[in-house]
Amino acid sequence: MAITWSIVQLDYAVSLDSETDVVNNSHWQCVDVDDAGNQGRVYGSVSIPTDDITDFIPYADITEAKALEWTKTALGAEEVASMEANVAAQLALLEDPVEGSGTPWEEAA
Repeated sequence: MAITWSIVQLDYAVSLDSETDVVNNSHWQCVDVDDAGNQGRVYGSVSIPTDDITDFIPYADITEAKALEWTKTALGAEEVASMEANVAAQLALLEDPVEGSGTPWEEAA
């Protein structure tokens, strides 16, 4: 089991401060799968600050690693840890459920 972060999509401003395709929002997911194949997942989006684009990277040159760096920085360490804990808690509930649902009678044929 290892938590994996990935970028699902980047949104961008077509033009900003003489640059084109400036990323301003990231859609991300945080996923983990246990040995039984159960999956915990959190999905979200976060605004990427564009107030200082002096270190601008052209859209075509952005790597997922760089986008993840921006995303995690925008979320903050506490929120990143919270998302990872949420995924772990989902898996824990799947492994050791505390609730169930259904009907106790047989369905009529």
